[in-house]
Amino acid sequence: MKNDSIENRKRRWGEFYTPSSRFRSLFKVGYTEYPPRPQPHSYLVQQRIEWAWTRYQELVEQGSWLHDDTVPFLDVYTGTEIFAEAFGCRVHEAKDQMPFATPLIDDAGDVAGLKIPDLSSPPLKRLFTIADALRSRAGEDAVVRLPDIQSPMDICALIWRKDSFFVALVDNPAAVHELADKVMALLTAFLDKWFGRYGTDFIAHYPTYYVPHGVTLSEDEIGAISSSMCAEHFLPELSALSERYGRIGIHCCADARHQWRNIERIPNLMLLNLGQPNDVLQEAYPYFSNHTTQMHRWCGDGDLAERLPLFPKTGRIVYRLTAETREEAEGWSSQIEKDRQASVLN
Repeated sequence: MKNDSIENRKRRWGEFYTPSSRFRSLFKVGYTEYPPRPQPHSYLVQQRIEWAWTRYQELVEQGSWLHDDTVPFLDVYTGTEIFAEAFGCRVHEAKDQMPFATPLIDDAGDVAGLKIPDLSSPPLKRLFTIADALRSRAGEDAVVRLPDIQSPMDICALIWRKDSFFVALVDNPAAVHELADKVMALLTAFLDKWFGRYGTDFIAHYPTYYVPHGVTLSEDEIGAISSSMCAEHFLPELSALSERYGRIGIHCCADARHQWRNIERIPNLMLLNLGQPNDVLQEAYPYFSNHTTQMHRWCGDGDLAERLPLFPKTGRIVYRLTAETREEAEGWSSQIEKDRQASVLN
């Protein structure tokens, strides 16, 4: 493991997504020494660039001694507001809080007047400015993190006042789909340009895992609707995005146990991340073990010898480990290295 290059780590991730992979477990150790990041506000572009550059250098340096599966990346981080803002939503930027979009419309009659924004819209242009600046320093081989991508329906629920949005799903679904189609057109245009500019491999928007190709997004509004509504209104667009980009990774922090069957139906689902209480995640691991890779908020307690036997042997799991100090991180690194050398994970 002394020569565990970035390319070796990428190769493990690429094989890991294959159901027949010899790698049943990958590891990401959360350990940083860089300063707290600036909020992703519109007026802090240069501060965001400098922070992301510092973080990239730290990750590269850590890779020389921390033998997990982290791939260093240029962090073009954002809040959830970027596409809603492009459509004209106002954004609230409190000093010590993440920015968020405020609704633009509250009636189905407002949808027809919304135009699909251009990629030169300030919130989107800003992201290319940040990524270009970081890539110019790091070089073309540096991997870029995908900005915070929400599903088209989730973006609609930011643009459209949420209470009336859910009513419209029942009373006027045609208007909802008209808006979702406009959002999809903007989202795919953005992604096409992004992947064309920075490459099809990237670090997921959340959590930060390596993706050789595909797309990742958050899907949180499915917690508030029925299974049949999800299948009718949400599943088709998720499937379309997966088919367009080859596969999809999904983050969901909604209380959406009733949607697990629908999640299984998404084609080419490469990784699922759920942000739920531990008892729910203990159900999720075996439920999805033969379907997709999993990287949930909780992945057991204690050292690796205590954790690994608790999870399904047929599953492919990314274990998220936290270290408060370099010494603790080196301890995790040693455990990971011993497990790999003993072929426990291969």
